[in-house]
Amino acid sequence: MQKPIDVSVVIPLFNEEESLIPLTKWIFKALEDQHFSFEILFIDDGSTDQSWETLSSLTQQHSNIQGIRFSKNFGKSQALHAGFEASQGKFVVTLDADLQDSPEEIPQLINSLKEGGYDLISGWKKKRFDSVLFKNLPSKLFNWAARRVSGIYLHDFNCGIKAYRSEVVKTIDVHGEMHRYIPVLAAQKGFDKIGEQIVQHQARKFGQTKFGADRFFKGFLDLLTLWFVNKFGKRPMHFFGLWGSFMLIIGFAFTVYLGIDKLYFDTQARLITNRPEFYIALTLMLLGSQFFIAGFLGEIILRSKASSKRYLIKEQMPQK
Repeated sequence: MQKPIDVSVVIPLFNEEESLIPLTKWIFKALEDQHFSFEILFIDDGSTDQSWETLSSLTQQHSNIQGIRFSKNFGKSQALHAGFEASQGKFVVTLDADLQDSPEEIPQLINSLKEGGYDLISGWKKKRFDSVLFKNLPSKLFNWAARRVSGIYLHDFNCGIKAYRSEVVKTIDVHGEMHRYIPVLAAQKGFDKIGEQIVQHQARKFGQTKFGADRFFKGFLDLLTLWFVNKFGKRPMHFFGLWGSFMLIIGFAFTVYLGIDKLYFDTQARLITNRPEFYIALTLMLLGSQFFIAGFLGEIILRSKASSKRYLIKEQMPQK
């Protein structure tokens, strides 16, 4: 009978061949000292360097290491989702593969989950070794906006190191670039006992960051999407129908006004199509109709939606 696994460590990576061996040694030291039974799940998100070959060597040396390789670069969210699906531990911890997250934080995160009754604990890199202008300030602005919109008061939504109870990661669906908002996704599923723990941020030792400045702009757009889906995702007609009705009522009012004015007051031969009110009415009624159609289509799609994977696994090492 297989021994139950205490902790699953999920690590998405892209072109991190230099970091994999020292990171693995670091994890083993941190968890073996605490007598945890654990597994390490590396998800290779379409690396073009020797990352997969390094992982192949590691899996041959250690029976509790698994590797999953995507056919191309699908993104961090899809990599995390694949790792969550494959995880077997009672608790799941995520780390970045660039050695900027310390595995020594894992035991304290697990203890906080157990003792505090939390569903997830998010790391907070209070002291960072990144560029102040290009990463720290935009990150603070991004986190402020995320707190305001989501109502979840975390200092660092996008911190790579987080700890979860297994049922959390098995329930949420991480896709697109929503890995930044996993605490929000969890809260929407009812896992709203969310804690935060200050963690150490390490300076990058190898390579360079895989994320550009555009990630903050994309992050804000994803935040708006998440807010909209959370508020109107179950009943899209509540949004589109409301605004569609408003536009149709205003457009119809302008149409009635034009008709009455032409019949009883405007005795000149001026055409209705020469009046700006005509185009306002036409535009509003067309937009209102389109909003209603969008609402109906949203309701139909919602009812016929089927779950599907958003990534393709090229290769997976068998578990020993």
